[in-house]
Amino acid sequence: MADKYTSIENLKFLLKEVHNIEEIFKYPRYQDYDLDALDVLIDSVKDFSDKEMFPYFKDMDEKPVVYKDGKVIVHPQIDTIIKKSAENGWIGPYFDFDDGGSQMPGMLYGAGFHILEAANNNATGYIGLTTGAANLIVTFGSKQQKDTYVPKMLAGKWMGTMALTEPQAGSSLSDVKTTAKPSADGHYEIKGQKIFISGGDHQFGENFIHLTLARIEGAPMGTKGISLFIVPKKRLDAAGNFEDNDVFTAGDFQKLGQKGYATTHLSFGENDNCRGYLLGEANRGLKYMFNMMNEARLSVGSSATSIATAAYQASLQYAKERPQGRRLKGSGKKDASQEQTLIINHPDVRRMLLAQKAITEGALSLILQSYKYQDLALVAEGEEKEKYHLLLELLTPIAKTFPAEMGRYSINEGLQVLGGYGFCMDFPLQQYYRDIRIMPLYEGTTGIQSLDLLGRKIPFENGKSLQLLLAEVSETMQTASEHEDLKIYVTELESKIKLVQEVLQHLMAFAMSGDFEKYLADATIFMEFFSTIVVSWQLMKQAVAAKKILVEGNGLYGEDFYKAKVHVLRYYFKYELPKTAAHAEILRNKEILTIPEEGNEIFS
Repeated sequence: MADKYTSIENLKFLLKEVHNIEEIFKYPRYQDYDLDALDVLIDSVKDFSDKEMFPYFKDMDEKPVVYKDGKVIVHPQIDTIIKKSAENGWIGPYFDFDDGGSQMPGMLYGAGFHILEAANNNATGYIGLTTGAANLIVTFGSKQQKDTYVPKMLAGKWMGTMALTEPQAGSSLSDVKTTAKPSADGHYEIKGQKIFISGGDHQFGENFIHLTLARIEGAPMGTKGISLFIVPKKRLDAAGNFEDNDVFTAGDFQKLGQKGYATTHLSFGENDNCRGYLLGEANRGLKYMFNMMNEARLSVGSSATSIATAAYQASLQYAKERPQGRRLKGSGKKDASQEQTLIINHPDVRRMLLAQKAITEGALSLILQSYKYQDLALVAEGEEKEKYHLLLELLTPIAKTFPAEMGRYSINEGLQVLGGYGFCMDFPLQQYYRDIRIMPLYEGTTGIQSLDLLGRKIPFENGKSLQLLLAEVSETMQTASEHEDLKIYVTELESKIKLVQEVLQHLMAFAMSGDFEKYLADATIFMEFFSTIVVSWQLMKQAVAAKKILVEGNGLYGEDFYKAKVHVLRYYFKYELPKTAAHAEILRNKEILTIPEEGNEIFS
């Protein structure tokens, strides 16, 4: 087992010296927070994670969730984690004071959750989904609904879920068949099946509050006819006592990774006695649910980043401890009389470690950047509010997808660092590799995120979101240009921005002609292309902050820490950013080979 799962130094560098979280603290909503409070909070989360999360990471994999006699049984440590997380205010901390929260900035929430997830990604979903479900009730529910459910959820007694997927309707939510029949006393009779419900049941929840998509009888077909309901596993009678609500857990899916995290199959209304309570207005359920899904997508990106970060730390520790072979010097021949060298001294191992470092540090910076836009969109007004909302909307599919896909690549490099031991159960890399594999699937697959980016977010309001983002990138490049040794990277990034515009000009020709299938056929390639460039911007921001401190002094850490940030930029611009030229070549090729032709003989 590795000794370290994340770098608190890097996290504080990003919060304080790159993204300047003090800007957020100036707003009245966040006036109770300052840099001292940040240090106390981060250090306390790290202490909790060291004691209650990280030591159980491997054990949860070896003693996975089981389904027996209609019940889901999870690892006993989940009980402690949920209770102590609630006691420490980590369920709904960004809620208003009036709703039971502490008005924590999203940046700080994201940073704290990064630590928790890096320590043990099998446990955090129970907390995060309960927060998300409670937030939907806070945002769209009646006072009675808030008073009934939210306090119990924030106390960690009642768990929350999002129940979207059905056996016949995964990403295609317009095909949802779960029904809601109105009754005379105001509730709805719910009937249907939901699958892949994360955290959907276990022995440590007094009750489970399922935020469920269903179609009211007579509602329009498609997504416009979907409503959102609160469907508790147990409902309260007139005296406030529990009674069964006809929600049956039919099973738990056994997964490749995240074996400590329950993923259930739920059946509603088998005995025609399942009551649901409409949340908000009828037929607006999908719009409401996307409020939670967008939060969840950032959370998935954060989780993927955290898993890859923990894998990097394990790889790094191994490389610093494992002697193997000898360095090539002078004539290029090995001297067998010399002692073996540590593998971190081999160039190819260093390249793989740099790949992990660049990907994870770039991804974490992107996640915190997204949370900062979320914070500013909440507190700003007028045009500024719209600006940050649009920036957040554009970055969300990228912040979900880059860490998920490139985090998987990063961990694969870590497996190579360990060699044969990487494939063995004795070392954690294999578990991180299995755990992260679900991240490109959670909350909309990579393909769905790519369609969202290219099909919705890029063309929205004639590309306004993109122009706002490019203005942010331009500001970073202008600052970087003040440092002579960063100018070469500014020039390179400028050329990539121009390449983005050329690619979009080529693709938009399809959209303008009405051929949307061709426009979106290579959306996933575009995601790879564009996200690689976006992360290069984040790494440049870090290098700029580091150079400023190296010149002026007064940094949090020593010189070597900041020199490493510049070195990571150099690595990324040599090894990763040039790959976008190949992406662009694919995207500008007029031949589209993936659009179905008549018949599918090519797959025979």
